[in-house]
Amino acid sequence: EYYSQRAGAGLLITEATAVSEGANGWNDSPGIYTDEMERAWANVTDKVHRAGGVIFVQLWHTGRTSHSSFHDGRRAVSASAVKIGTPGAHAHTPRGKERCETPRALRTDEVREVVNEFRAATARAKRAGFDGVEVHAASGFLLDCFLQSRTNLRADEYGGSVAARCRLVEEVVAACSEEWGNPGGVGVRISPNGSYNDMGSPDFREQFLFLAERLEKFKETQLCEFQIEQVGGEATEKGKRKGGLAYLAVVDGEKDTDAAFKPFHGLGNGTPLTMSEFRQVFTGNLMANCGYSQDSAEAAVQSGQCDLVAFGRLFLSNPDLVER
Repeated sequence: EYYSQRAGAGLLITEATAVSEGANGWNDSPGIYTDEMERAWANVTDKVHRAGGVIFVQLWHTGRTSHSSFHDGRRAVSASAVKIGTPGAHAHTPRGKERCETPRALRTDEVREVVNEFRAATARAKRAGFDGVEVHAASGFLLDCFLQSRTNLRADEYGGSVAARCRLVEEVVAACSEEWGNPGGVGVRISPNGSYNDMGSPDFREQFLFLAERLEKFKETQLCEFQIEQVGGEATEKGKRKGGLAYLAVVDGEKDTDAAFKPFHGLGNGTPLTMSEFRQVFTGNLMANCGYSQDSAEAAVQSGQCDLVAFGRLFLSNPDLVER
């Protein structure tokens, strides 16, 4: 019912959904790694489609934000054994809020298994009737920890350089794209400016612009037809761009005014990455997100800085946000 109530949006993206049992790390959050879960999601997508909506499932692995209470006493995993250092940081566990723990660094063979988990979840998403998947590589969860020098201290092929730190995300996107088959079924979410979960790296500009350039390789020769809803909700148009990647979603954060959320970490040259900068290196569909109003969203789309704007907190509490 929650999602069908919001089917009037141009695109719905679900809450973060675990790709495996080991990916869990938030109490009462959904997954898509069993037959039962797949059947339950099929009921959701059917209702959304009956209401005329389009829906992607957001695939995640919580990484170091998880807790041993989710894993029979085994430590959570991450790119490296780097603990969340934010004072008072805690995990939402079956026993309530518990202090964050130092994670265990994944072995190289285990990293490859993570790729397979995202692939398997994509296959289940397709069978469940989703219109696509979004790879969650943001907000200090597992894939983001591999991307950032703050949390990736590895010496194997998944760490040590900007290119190597991008490797896992690229492999996950490649696996999901191959499993989905048709172009336009996979999106990617990143948060270059974000401090949530104790993130932010001095070389964030180089890292994330390089990743955006690398994601260009997933743009194939076919024309990917993607529905773009006008921000004001008055009209819908079909936007066509070359490529197999549905979109790149960027939590740019520069417009967020919620002090508690603390969107920008302030590192590097002290200036957050903007949608205009991503537009210079990524020519596919760009989705902006974080603290936009209707006016600022319309201005961003009309100026060409982005193609879509995502709304989270406003849409959570207002199912009729599009109509209003």
